[in-house]
Amino acid sequence: MPDTSVPSVLFVCVHNAGRSQMAAAFLTHLAGDRVRVRSAGSAPAGAVNPAVVGAMSEAGIDISAEVPKVLTVEAVEASDVVITMGCGDACPVFPGKRYLDWQLKDPAGQGIDAVRPIRDDIEQRIRALMLELGIR
Repeated sequence: MPDTSVPSVLFVCVHNAGRSQMAAAFLTHLAGDRVRVRSAGSAPAGAVNPAVVGAMSEAGIDISAEVPKVLTVEAVEASDVVITMGCGDACPVFPGKRYLDWQLKDPAGQGIDAVRPIRDDIEQRIRALMLELGIR
C-alpha cells in the first residue's frame, strides 16, 4: 500500500517532452523522497526535447535518460495533485483530486535560449508548490 503521508504529484502536458519533464525533474531534485512525482503526456513524443535536456543540464539536473510517457487513468487516480500544462481536454478529471493548470509557453521547436525562461518559471512554480504542500 502506498505511503499516504507523502504527497503524489502528476505533471501533464501534451508531448511529455518539455514542460512536464522539467517540472517533474525540479520537484524530484528539490524534494527527494518527500514527494512521489510522475509526468505524462496526452500524446507523448518519441523523445524529450534536446533543448529542454540542455537547459536542465545548465541547472544541474540531468534528464537525458528520461522518456515521454503516456497519460493513464491509473496515474491520475494515484495522484493527489494533477498539474496540467496545456493538455486541454485530453486530461481525465476525477472527483476529489486537486487540479492546477499552469499556463506556460510550449518549448516544442524552440532553442535553448527560449527554453531557459520557461525552465526558470517552472522552477519558481515548483518552489511555491513545495511550500503549499508543506515540503521543506
